Amino acid sequence: MSKNIAAIVGDGFEDSEYSEPAAAFGREGHRLVNIGIKKGDTARGKTQGTEVTIDKSVEESTPEEFDALLIPGGRSPGNLRKDENAVSFVRDFVNSGKPVFSICHGPQLLVTAGIIKGRKATGYKSIRKEIEEAGGEFIDREVVTDGALVFSRDPGDIPAFIRASLDKLG
Repeated sequence: MSKNIAAIVGDGFEDSEYSEPAAAFGREGHRLVNIGIKKGDTARGKTQGTEVTIDKSVEESTPEEFDALLIPGGRSPGNLRKDENAVSFVRDFVNSGKPVFSICHGPQLLVTAGIIKGRKATGYKSIRKEIEEAGGEFIDREVVTDGALVFSRDPGDIPAFIRASLDKLG
């Protein structure tokens, strides 16, 4: 069954952490909707300059519209967490119990949303302390799942991240 997946994207996202899961979801018949600060803006990848058009603003989006959330890493999560609407959207999404796929620096949005405490997670090694200080348990493994949450560390983990994400989608 086809699912609607929100991808929360801002400038400086890690290209492969967006484009590879997006392609895999598309091959499985799922629909990706790009969510960002402002509808119609273009977010650019930090490595290859991939351009992603924002389909909907976080302000006009609700978790009820989607079956899952993708949070690619890079500088995007750090940029997005400056916006309270983006932080609220992520918090509401996690609290909905629906799957959330977070890779690399993606957990920074969960830290800012105050919802990493008591959860097992992984992410890029430079944010380990941030996750731990927020009360999360950092596990250095290619994929860490905690309930509906799926985490991976970096682009090298993308194949395992995609497999675990597709498993959560059913």
